[in-house]
Amino acid sequence: MEGKKVLIVDDDTDILEVLNLLFEYSGYQTKATPEAEYTYSMIEDFKPDAIILDVLLSGYDGREICRKLKAADNTRKIPVVMISAHPDAARTTREAGADGFVAKPFDIHVLLEKVEKLLS
Repeated sequence: MEGKKVLIVDDDTDILEVLNLLFEYSGYQTKATPEAEYTYSMIEDFKPDAIILDVLLSGYDGREICRKLKAADNTRKIPVVMISAHPDAARTTREAGADGFVAKPFDIHVLLEKVEKLLS
């Protein structure tokens, strides 16, 4: 996975920091933002190979962002792994087109494995 790019979008800055470090340590290039409104411009600039997206973001619904990404020609093939502490989120993220889901609090190895599998 050396050199693959991962975009991380989560409004919890502690989670953002941990995920950023985890993926960088695992050999990925990362960009991270707590600001959901920057997701699309960051995708355009960074061109990630995968996206980790929180379900509930300040003022935004990550599932709606995922639906838009999966509906657009230029982003539909980018794997999206959604994360959430909400118990019902697994079903609703699948309906939104997410390629994977990991419940918070998550095992970082499970999340890393899921992303690696989607990128292989």
